[in-house]
Amino acid sequence: MANGEEAVPVIRAARGDVPFYREHGFHHPRAVEGTFRRVKWWAMAALLAVWHLAPFLRWDRGPGAPDQAILIDMPGRRAYFFFIEIWPQEVYYLTGLLLLAGVALFLMSALAGRVWCGFLCWQTVYTDLFIEVERLILGDRPRRMEFDRAPLSAGKVGRVALVNATWLAIAAACGISFTLYFGDAFATLREIFTGQAGSGTYLFILVIGGFCFLLAGYARERVCVYMCPYARFQSAMFDEHSLIVSYEAWRGEPRGPARKGQSFEGRGHCVDCRACVQSCPTGTDIRFGNQLSCIGCALCIDACNTVMDRFGLPRGLISYDSSANMQAREKGGKTRFRLIRPRTLVYFALLAIVGSAMVVSLAFRSGTEVNVLHERAPLFVVLSNGGVRNGYVYKILNMVREDRDYRLSLEGLPGATLDVIGGESGVTATTLHADRDTVATYRVYVTAPPGEGMARRTALTFVLTTPDGRVVKTGDMFAGPDK
Repeated sequence: MANGEEAVPVIRAARGDVPFYREHGFHHPRAVEGTFRRVKWWAMAALLAVWHLAPFLRWDRGPGAPDQAILIDMPGRRAYFFFIEIWPQEVYYLTGLLLLAGVALFLMSALAGRVWCGFLCWQTVYTDLFIEVERLILGDRPRRMEFDRAPLSAGKVGRVALVNATWLAIAAACGISFTLYFGDAFATLREIFTGQAGSGTYLFILVIGGFCFLLAGYARERVCVYMCPYARFQSAMFDEHSLIVSYEAWRGEPRGPARKGQSFEGRGHCVDCRACVQSCPTGTDIRFGNQLSCIGCALCIDACNTVMDRFGLPRGLISYDSSANMQAREKGGKTRFRLIRPRTLVYFALLAIVGSAMVVSLAFRSGTEVNVLHERAPLFVVLSNGGVRNGYVYKILNMVREDRDYRLSLEGLPGATLDVIGGESGVTATTLHADRDTVATYRVYVTAPPGEGMARRTALTFVLTTPDGRVVKTGDMFAGPDK
């Protein structure tokens, strides 16, 4: 075994007593070729392209607005995603996105096991990339293990330094791309490389890039097995029809070494070559059944199929299939993939409900929102003529990219008048102006004439009429002394 990898005696491996924790060293996976490996390459290329190139996409929002398609504008307190603009008051959209992501993960797990972990998770993507860099510089598994056993020398130190330097460059690119989503990508990139960026920018590059370097370069499979909570509850989302990486024990056992051309009469097809274990990024022996350390990448399938081809045996000793199909195949019955079943129907329904609610909300949301805050000190003032006055902070969120004039009036308090600081006084209705794409804040006083508003609490409604005729009503209370 490689330096630092615990040797597993044959008798322990035969009964499945495999060490759960590798205290020292690394697991060096063997390179394989096949369908699933190609899918992983394409998934890696697509995800990395999106991560690094998406900040540079442009989207015209009109004059005075940022033209970056995907942007989280912290100073401006906005989030932009192409034609969608999210304000801080609309944080419920973030809640909806998180809910959709969670349900989508549950649905993916019910349908195809840990397909997220094996193909789409950022830890998997960057670990794959880091391992490939290590493989190009230090060699594949046999040469990598020989390199570990070699005595310390200048050449060995230099090659390890080259691996780490390449990892650092990739990790730095990861951290830099993260910061580009929080400001104009072109300007931010120029500031970073000219030393003009703020300390916060460099701090985020250090944190994000540092975690990328440590987790993908050195923690590797330990993140998936010991740190990620998903591994602990994954099985609760599987059922007998979930597609998972499975070993056909009925066909493979009893296993044992074999030579090419040897008859397999009276024995299993598994030649105990351990190619499945050596190719697994987490070092899992799938022949012992579904385990929390299996991330569903299916590289063991490619490795096993290569061995089956070499011996002229049917492929699929290790396959991406459901336990129901495995049992049916063992008995010579028909196999099928059941997409529609109770748990998937629930997940599809949740996705449809939450997704539809968000789409409808975005499609019909008003370009104006109002917040009213009743002043508490003092709660009310009794005027010399016996009238009662209450103060309010009235905020208009003009989410339209044009200046707008609104008409404000009152309901629920007969004879009440409005006084706007810096505006009209003693009126029943007034005009309020809000600049485009901003929050206009006004201090408003409502005065009830003598004989009105004397109840301790009276319902009061502010009525704001937009230029296009829409009405936004905001309820509050008008306070007064006891009668």
